[in-house]
Formats: sequence, structure tokens, C-alpha cells
Amino acid sequence: MNYQSTLTFRPSRLTVALALAAALTAIPVAAQTTAPTDNATINLIRLLVEQGVLKQDQADALVNQAAAEAAQVKTAGGAALAEPGDVRVPYIPETVRDQIRDEVRADVMAQAKAKAENWAQPNTFPDWVSRITVEGDVRVRGESRGFSDSNADVITDFARLNEDGPWNAAQYGDRAPVLNTKRDRRNLARVRARLGIKAQMSDQWMAGIRLATGSDNSPVSTTQTLGGGMEKKDIWLDQAYLNFRPTDWVGITAGRFGNPFESTDMLYSNDLNFDGIAAVFNKPLSGKPVTVFGTLGGFALEYANNPWGSDTYSEGGSENKWLLGGQVGAEWKLDTQNTLRGSLAYYHFDNITGQRSSACDYDTYFYTNEGCDTDWSRPAFMQKGNTVFALRNLQPDLIDPNSLNTFAPQYVGLASKFNLLDMNMRWDTRVMNGMGLRLSGNYVRNLAYDKDEMIRRAGGLTNIWNTREGTGYNDPIQSGGNAYMVHAALGNGFDLSNKGDWQVFAGYKYIQPDAMPDAYNDSTFHLGGTNARGYYLGGSYAFEKNVYGALRWSSSKEIYGPPLSIDIVQLEVNARF
Repeated sequence: MNYQSTLTFRPSRLTVALALAAALTAIPVAAQTTAPTDNATINLIRLLVEQGVLKQDQADALVNQAAAEAAQVKTAGGAALAEPGDVRVPYIPETVRDQIRDEVRADVMAQAKAKAENWAQPNTFPDWVSRITVEGDVRVRGESRGFSDSNADVITDFARLNEDGPWNAAQYGDRAPVLNTKRDRRNLARVRARLGIKAQMSDQWMAGIRLATGSDNSPVSTTQTLGGGMEKKDIWLDQAYLNFRPTDWVGITAGRFGNPFESTDMLYSNDLNFDGIAAVFNKPLSGKPVTVFGTLGGFALEYANNPWGSDTYSEGGSENKWLLGGQVGAEWKLDTQNTLRGSLAYYHFDNITGQRSSACDYDTYFYTNEGCDTDWSRPAFMQKGNTVFALRNLQPDLIDPNSLNTFAPQYVGLASKFNLLDMNMRWDTRVMNGMGLRLSGNYVRNLAYDKDEMIRRAGGLTNIWNTREGTGYNDPIQSGGNAYMVHAALGNGFDLSNKGDWQVFAGYKYIQPDAMPDAYNDSTFHLGGTNARGYYLGGSYAFEKNVYGALRWSSSKEIYGPPLSIDIVQLEVNARF
């Protein structure tokens, strides 16, 4: 349907009424003080009835009124003669003028609404289309991973052990899943594609959905490795959320959405999304060059459940795992050349620590085990680095006291609790004829780290395992609860906003094994996780406003345990829209 044609060519009652009134101005009648010509007035009234402007009873009343006025004029002495130069104004009764005014107002309002909603203008779309925003990005990357020849031959991959387990720690001890520590991975072709839609329902409400690639369901990476026989690649639901803004400086988001906290990739990967609800505020202080900001949120990590108990056929226990976090910060614009920004956050990871099971039996004839009562406490996802321990308190068979030497199916859980204090600082300044220099630092302390408590939780030192081979057997735990990083970047700006923008950067990271859960940080540095230290450096250049290239190199090694040195080089091109 052509809405423009409908508005332009469909005759309305108002159009007919105005046209007739204009035509009457050309009829020579008496001066203004003369009574109205009966025929013209009656004809106008009849036409207005035909067009539906007036109802018949209204028309009859107007005719009677016109006749009465004409009689009054004649009684007063007859019609006055028109003089040269007189301007004749046709007589329109008050009720007709009111009707015309209402019609004009209604038509103007209708046309204004049609224009505002974009359905009355050619080559435009309805209003709801203008409230939909499509955005996304595509990244193509070449990546090489190099491992030192001096790396340890066997380092247990506890993530795979849990995923594929339970692992028989007795009979197949020499066949436990291990990390790749020596075989290089050169020239990996990798891509990342993300496509999001945002819908602004009103000034206060917005909804968003985003899809993304990914080789698996890892929460810390949406990068897809190419190859695999040219097979099709996976698409995942990356974000789905609702956002409500009760004021212009407070926003509440619920669902699955991007990181609402001020943080670095040492703690949370740039690809990590949060499942839950967060309230974020950002408010400039009146009359001061200071803006305060903060976040308060609760996020579901896992709804854990044991299908069966260890010694009964009843439903097992259920324990949910949560992340609760709060943050406050401020940005202070010292002058036109310098800005300081800092924040302090606290994160409580609730119920993610492993729990040693009660006495757990198994069928010695079939060598099967239906589960122990704390199997739920193993992590849903982990990378590497955290201290872990054997969750199952397996009991020897009464008939065969040496049965545990043959069959000992095990899962592992995290040995430490995690209550994190996270501090961030950043200084932006201008140097050397206006170039942008950014210096930043991040420090994380696990306030819940306690080596003695970890040993008690595990049921003894011999039950504790980690990436340091030989831990247990009266060896002390080698770990710690601190992490920090420093970062410096120099460029013609502080980001890559326009064509020709460039930036070089360098930094250092130091992450002790139990400074944070190893599941959620950057998956590139040391190939993810904790118990890592090392350098990174690189540069980037904007080919166009929304297209830039980057080269990045990192070199890292372990802090404790067997040698594990990893070098990673990434060359990529990113495009945003």
C-alpha cells in the first residue's frame, strides 16, 4: 500500500468544506452589515451534510438560524447597498467554524504522527525499524604456539580428567590425560564472528541478543579454529538480556550479558559473559571534574546436582554455585592532558570449592561406582593452575582390602576458597606533542587463601594434587593468593577510532596458582589459567575507521612446579560494524 498516495489524494470532509468556503468569497453579496444571502448559506450547509461534516439535525438548525437572521435584517430596514472597495466576507455560522477548527486540528495531528512514525514519508521505514540496531564484528587471526624443549613431559590435564571422568587413579595412573607441553602448533587459522541485535522499546527499556562462533562451549573464548575437513562451524547464543534504565545514570541488566565490572583480562577474559543480574551506575558530580561509577551483581555459575547418593538410591544433594560482586570507582579529569581512573571491587565465589565426600563404596565385582555425595562440587569448567584434591573418600572392599590398588575412580575439586579483592588504576596523559600514553595496573588478592585450611578440606596432604608433579606424599603445597599486572600503551590516541590511528603496548603478568579461579581469565596468556608469569607486547594500526590490524606476542612460564614455558604469536585483522 502506498501511504503517501493515500494521504495526498483521498478527499476529506475538511477539504470539501474549506473549498466551498473559499468559493463563496468570490460571490458578490452585500456589505458585511447586510444579511447573508439565503441561497448561498443553504447550499453550503447542504454540501456539508452531503460530505458528512454536519448531521441533518445540525443542518436544519442552521437553516432556521439563517432564515431568522435574514428576517431580522429586513425588519431593520432592508439590505444595505455595497460600496466600491468593500471586502465581502461570507457568513459562516459559529457551529460550522468550530467544526472546521476541530477537523483542521485532527488532520494536522494525524499527519504529524504519521511523519514521526515514518510511514507517511517515501523511502522510509516504520518507527519500530528505527529502534532496531544491528552490530557485530569479524576477526581473522593467524596464531602460532611454541613450547620449550625443557618443558616437563607429563603434566596432568585436570580439566579433561573431570570432563571425561571419573578417572581410575589406581589402575590407569600412568594414563591420566596430560597437557600438550612440547608439540608446537604453528600457523593455526582462527576466526571469530559475532552478530548482535538491540531493540530500544522505549526510553527506559532495551533488549539485546548476540550470536557468536566458538570451537566449544568455553566461557572464555568465542574463537573458532578452522580446518576439520572444511566442516561447518558452530554458532552459540553468546548474549540475551533485558536492560532497564530508571534514570539516566542507573542501568539494570538481567540475562546473559557482557562484563559489567571494570577489570582486566588477568581476572576476566574479554570474551567472558555473565549470567545473572547487575545494576550499574555512572554519575558525574555537579560542578566537579569527577565521575563516580559502580556495579552490584549476582551471577549463576552452576546449578549443581548429584543424580544419586553414594549409598542409597534416593536423590542426591544439590548445591548451587554463585558469584556475588560489588565495585565502586571514580574518574578524575585533572586537566585537559591528564585523567585518573581507579576502582575497588570485591568478588565472593560461593560454593565453588571442592568438598571431600563421606565414605564412598563401589561394586567390587563389576568395578562400577554410581557416584559419591560430593561429585557435584567439581568445577563445571576449568583451565589450569589451581590447586586441586581428590573428592572421593573411597573405601576398600571388605573382601579385598587391596581393592583400591585396582580400582579408584576419582574426580578433583578446587582446594581453595575464593574471596577476591580487585584493585585497578589507570592514568591517561599526553606526551611528545600530543601522543596518548596510558599506564595501568591491576592487583588481585584472594582473601580466602589459607594453605592449612586447604589441607584440612582435602582430608590430608596426600589427597592434594596440582600441576606440580609429586605434590602429596608429604611435599608442601606450593601456591599463593596474589596476582598483579602492569600495562603501558602509546599511540596517537587512546584507542583506534579513526583511519591511521596506531598504538604500541607492552605489559607483564604474575598470577599465583590460587589467586583466583583459573576458569575465567584470558585464554591466550600461558594458554589460560593461573600459575603463570611473563611478558607480552604488540602493536595495532587502523586501516579504516572500523578496520584495524594487530600483532601480539607473549612469553610465559610457570611460577611453581614442573617447567612449562609457552610462547604465542598472533597476527589478526578485525572489522567492526
